Amino acid sequence: MQKRFRVLALCCALTAGLVGSASAGAAPVYKVGATATGIPFTFLDVKSQSIEGMMIDAARAVGQAGGFEVDIQQTTFASLIPSLTSNKIDIISAAMLRTPAREKVVQYSNPVFSYGEGLIVRADDSTAYTRMEDFKDQVVGAQVGTVFIDELNKRGIFKEVRGYDSIPDLLRDLALGRIKAGFADRPIVAYQLAQGTQNKVQLVKSYQPVVMGDVCLIVRKGDAQTLDEVNRGIAAIKADGSLERIIEKWKLN
Repeated sequence: MQKRFRVLALCCALTAGLVGSASAGAAPVYKVGATATGIPFTFLDVKSQSIEGMMIDAARAVGQAGGFEVDIQQTTFASLIPSLTSNKIDIISAAMLRTPAREKVVQYSNPVFSYGEGLIVRADDSTAYTRMEDFKDQVVGAQVGTVFIDELNKRGIFKEVRGYDSIPDLLRDLALGRIKAGFADRPIVAYQLAQGTQNKVQLVKSYQPVVMGDVCLIVRKGDAQTLDEVNRGIAAIKADGSLERIIEKWKLN
């Protein structure tokens, strides 16, 4: 009887040990916040009803290389940082450029991609604009929560700076003549215009961007472990060419 009890106890101990080992070896799952309106970086694919894009592919590749899994969470752009700091998400993967003001609140990873703002005007406007000052005393617009609207407001030279929840909203008002010009993420606007669905607006080729920045993955301030895992993953996908292939896939190079 005692021998049978010892065998049973041993079996239970072995089973518990196996379960414990499996749990200890499981990769962590991080909630990744992304917007549905930042094509080609992040957007809602209507066919699959899931968030896709260059920064989604990058987040998944970084996770695989960095030893963690990702759970993509749809979040509006203006809510990304509040969602991160309130622990609703663990990582931001979106076209959110690095700025000193943002770095006071969150931590940026090593760069994934770099770009500046684009100037959009109506298709019938043939002026060769080169700078923001060309629109002094005019009504201009940008997306709420971006560094571009911050730059426009800081200059204080415009008749009005209007904020939009998304780039499509901005382009609609521009096409209707409600604003004179819009400033937005150049790769996002270029990609959208290349689809041929916007024939009433255009990107100004002569314009020189003033707000250049890095697109990174973003984590909570003080979360050294996640930042290390993310940076390790970024280094790996840069080294093996995965990141470059993702950039080429979304026609951003």
